[in-house]
Amino acid sequence: MTLVLGVDIGGTGIVAGLVTADGAIRDRAAVPTPAADGPVAVLDAVAAAASRLGGEFAAAGVGSAGVIDRGSGSVRSATDSISGWAGTELRAELAARLGVPVVVDNDVHAHALGELWTGAAAGRRHVLFAAVGTGIGGSIVVDGRPHRGAHAVAGHLGHLPVPAAAGRPCPCGGSGHVEGVGSGPALLAEYRARGGTATTLPEVAALAGTGDALAAAVLADGATATGQALGGLVNAVDPELVLVGGGVASCGPAWWEPLRAAVAAEVLPAVRGTPVLPAELGADAAVLGAARMAWEELA
Repeated sequence: MTLVLGVDIGGTGIVAGLVTADGAIRDRAAVPTPAADGPVAVLDAVAAAASRLGGEFAAAGVGSAGVIDRGSGSVRSATDSISGWAGTELRAELAARLGVPVVVDNDVHAHALGELWTGAAAGRRHVLFAAVGTGIGGSIVVDGRPHRGAHAVAGHLGHLPVPAAAGRPCPCGGSGHVEGVGSGPALLAEYRARGGTATTLPEVAALAGTGDALAAAVLADGATATGQALGGLVNAVDPELVLVGGGVASCGPAWWEPLRAAVAAEVLPAVRGTPVLPAELGADAAVLGAARMAWEELA
């Protein structure tokens, strides 16, 4: 059976899987990302993860953190979550290590493609995918393909302005962006600033689930801001479906209900019925989406 390799390179972990043509993961391996040791160490870790798998593969697809230039196969820009990652010739370096054709893209685009292949968006062609976690990323899928834009930056949903973030700093260096109020770290920081004592976002979500007023209010405020941004995008891109993944999306009804209400309040009448649904595939999504790119490379 012919297989391809799907790889998800994140700031803390690398996951590789052997994937069939119908989207089944036959084997997987995970290794920590040696992020502080620089690009060579990270690329070697990808090759090491691939070597742990019990089979050969005909091509590899890679979803990576950073702004990825699909055409050149390089990392155009990146945060310091992986030291020196910007400028890495990702496709060429991995092709040399793996000995097969390699295709690369941003990890959130890969996540969206995985959900379109075998997950919650299967069968859809126009999808707005949002990953709400440590940051807020996304992918705007048009006719089955992620829209990457003129500078490979399309999908950075966290840097949309929202009223609740006015004057608040954003990790990008700007201010007023939804990531500054809707991301996981922003929610936890706001909860603590209002006098809460929980130390992790899952604890805040658990408290909200038991009726704790402070925890519920913080989640609702962040979800409302995120929903406003997503609702505006629904008006702009007219998707069949809004799909939301990431760690914050695990916060339960206290987050989902105000998120959906905020989207509904923003959208135009013609798109008011657009579903807003949770992603299904979790950590497998980016591996599957990367593998899907590899299958397309072979076609």
